[in-house]
Amino acid sequence: MRKRRVGMEVFTPKMMKLWKDWELRAMVVTSLLVQIILILLGSQRKYIPKIKIRAIVWCSYLLADSVATIALGILTNNLGDIYDEGGVLDLNTKHTAFWAPFLLLHLGGPDTITAYSLEDNQLWLRHFFGLIIQTVVTVYIFLMAWSDSRLSLLSIPMIVVGSIKYGERTWTLWKASSDELRDSMLTSPDPGPNYSKLMNEYRLRQAEGFFMDIEEVKDVQERLDVTAPEGTTRDGKNIIKAHALFQTFKRLFADLILSFKDREKSQSLFQELSHKDAFDVVAIELGFMYDMLYTKAAIVYTRWGFARRITTFSLTCLVLVIFSFEDMKEYNKVDIFITFLLLVVAILLEIYAVLILLFSDQTSHWLIKNNKIKVLKVIDSLAPLLKLKRWSSCVPQFSLLGICLKEKPHLEIMRKVVERWPPENYVEVDDHLKELIYKHVKEKFNQFKEKQDDTYLKDLCSQRGNNILEKYKRQTGLSLEWSINVEFDQSILIWHIATELCYFSETLLSTIPSDVQSSREVSQCISNYMFCLLAIYPFLLPIGIGLIRFRDTRADAKRFFKERSTPSRTGKKNRIDCSNMLLQVGDSEVEEEDQPSFRDRKKRLGLCYSREEPIMYQMITACKMLLQENIDVLPGKVKGDSSKSVLLDACRLASALNGMTDRKVKWDMIRDVWLEMLAYAASHSRGSQHCLQLRRGGELLTHVWLLMAHFGMSEQFQISKGYARALLIAK
Repeated sequence: MRKRRVGMEVFTPKMMKLWKDWELRAMVVTSLLVQIILILLGSQRKYIPKIKIRAIVWCSYLLADSVATIALGILTNNLGDIYDEGGVLDLNTKHTAFWAPFLLLHLGGPDTITAYSLEDNQLWLRHFFGLIIQTVVTVYIFLMAWSDSRLSLLSIPMIVVGSIKYGERTWTLWKASSDELRDSMLTSPDPGPNYSKLMNEYRLRQAEGFFMDIEEVKDVQERLDVTAPEGTTRDGKNIIKAHALFQTFKRLFADLILSFKDREKSQSLFQELSHKDAFDVVAIELGFMYDMLYTKAAIVYTRWGFARRITTFSLTCLVLVIFSFEDMKEYNKVDIFITFLLLVVAILLEIYAVLILLFSDQTSHWLIKNNKIKVLKVIDSLAPLLKLKRWSSCVPQFSLLGICLKEKPHLEIMRKVVERWPPENYVEVDDHLKELIYKHVKEKFNQFKEKQDDTYLKDLCSQRGNNILEKYKRQTGLSLEWSINVEFDQSILIWHIATELCYFSETLLSTIPSDVQSSREVSQCISNYMFCLLAIYPFLLPIGIGLIRFRDTRADAKRFFKERSTPSRTGKKNRIDCSNMLLQVGDSEVEEEDQPSFRDRKKRLGLCYSREEPIMYQMITACKMLLQENIDVLPGKVKGDSSKSVLLDACRLASALNGMTDRKVKWDMIRDVWLEMLAYAASHSRGSQHCLQLRRGGELLTHVWLLMAHFGMSEQFQISKGYARALLIAK
C-alpha cells in the first residue's frame, strides 16, 4: 500500500523540500513584481485603451492581495511549526519575519491604482476588515519573532509605513464608493427664506398703518473665478478653468442635478473658448475624476497626504541605512538580497509616485494658485520625461460588414471572448474632428440663446438628424426621414451600413476633392465608432434592443454573403479594383518622393479590419452585391417583425444617397447626421456610466457629453427658474 501511494505521488520528497525552502521567497518576490507592474501600468490605462494593458493590470490587481496574504500565511505557519516543535528561532527565520511589514505595505498598493473598477470601491468595508486582520497578523508575526536584535526594532517603523499605506487605500476606496461620493457632492440644505418671520413682520407693519408691498430681488449672476497670475501658460489657464468647473460638474458623475446658476456660469465661460481649449478643459476635468475614482489622489493631494508621504519615505530610507550596517555574515545571502530588493524598490516606487504627483494637473493648479510660476516652468521643462497624456485621444473602429466577412468559426467559449473583446482598431481624434464637434454643439447653443426657452433646449437635445435632413432636402430633394424616425439603435445600424456601402462603392478616389474626402473620413470614423458603442458598450447609449437588432442584422448579412460567394474571376477583378483604389489615394496631395506605402494608404482609407489582404477587395465586392439587391418592395413588408435585421433598409438608404449627383453635399449631409447622432447619444447618457470608461483610455462620447453639459445641454439641469429673495417695502 505504501509503494502504491508513493508511485501515485506527483511531487517527489526532494521537490517538496525544495518548494518548502523557496515558497516564501517566491511569494515575496512575486508580490514585489506585481507592485512594480501596478505602479508602472496602473496609470497608463488612463490614456492607453489597448486590451493588453488592461489585462495585465487586471491580473496584477487580482494577484496583489492574494500573493501578499498567502505569504503572510506562510510566515505565520513557519513560525508556528517551530514553536510547536519546541525549537528556537534561528537568525534566518527572524530575518524572513522582517518581510511581514513589507507584505502589509504591498497590501496598501501603489498610489496610481486603488481600484481596478468602480465595483472595487463598493467593497471598501471588506478591505477595512482585511486591514484589521492583516495588521493583526503582521503584529503577531512581529511578536513571535521578537528578539533584542536590531532587525526586530527595524520592523516597527516598517509596520507603521505598511499600516499608513493600507489605511490610505481603504480610506480612498470608502471616499470613492457611490454613496459616500454622492454625499460628499451634495450641497448644504437650503431651507430658503423664513416665511413665518417675514409674514409676521408684514402683518405687524400693516397694523401700524403702513402700506406694505413685497418685491422679488433676483440674485446677481456670479462668474467663476478663473483668474491666473501673469505669465501663466495657456495650459495652466485651462487647468485653472477645469478645476473651478470640476468642483461643480463632478456631481454629474454621481447622477445629481445642477442648478440654473451652475449652468449660466459654465455657459458664460465656454462660449468664449476655442475648440482646442474647450476639449482641453474637458480632458483635464475627466482626469480629475479618474484620479478621484481610481487612485489615491483624494487623500494624497492634501497637506496631511504630503506629510504622510514624507513620513513613509523617511522611515523607509532610515530602515535601509540602518540595515546596511547590520552584521549579515550569518544570514542567508539570498534572503539578504531579497531584503535589500524590498527596501530599495520601496524607495524607488515612492520616488516614482512623487514624480507622478509633481507632474500632475493637481500640482500645477496648486502652484498657479500660489503664484509659483517659476517652479511650474521648471517642472514643465522636464515634462517630456514623465508627463502623462490626459486620455488616449483615440476612438475604436468596428465595422459590421467587416466582421461578417472576416469572422471565422471558433469554439463556443472563444466565440464569446471574440465578441466581448474584438480585434482592436483605433483612429486618432484629430483637431479637425474636435473642431467639427465643437462647432456643432456651439451652433445648438446659439440657437438656444436666440429663443431663451428651456423647453426648446430639450428639443435641441432630442434632435437625431431630422433637422439635418430637412436642411439638405432643398438641395437633394430626398425624403429620408424614415431612416431617422425609428428607434435610435435602429437608425445607428441603418446609417452605419449605408455609410459603409457609400464609402466602399466609390473607387475613383483620385477624382474626389480634399474637402469631400475629409467629410468621407469623418463620416466613416463616427459611423464605425457609434456602431462600436452599440455592439460593445451599449450601456452608454439610450435604452433599446440594439444588441438584438445587431445580432439579427449580422446573421442576415452572413447568410447573404454565404449565398452569394464571389467567383474567382470576379474576385480577381475586384482585387485589381481595390489595388487601383489604394494606389490612387493621396496621389494629388503628396509629392512623388513622399508617396506613402501601400499599408499606409490602406490605413488612411480606414481598411484596417484585418491584416489579411483579401478582406479589402471582399469589402468592395460585398458592397457592390448589396447595392445590386432588388429593394422595390419595402423590407419590412417581407420580413415582418420577427427579425430585427435592418440590412436591406440600409441598402435602400445607400441607394438613395448614391443617387445624389453632388458628392460634396452627400458626404456633408452624412457627416452632419452622424454629428447629430453623436450629440444625441451624449446628451442622453448618464455620468455614472461614463465613469466606467475612464479606466479604458477615455471615451470620445464622454468628452462630448461633458462638453454639452457645460453648454447646458443635458437632462441633469432640472431647475429652470432662478431663486429670488423677498424684500419688504413699507410706504
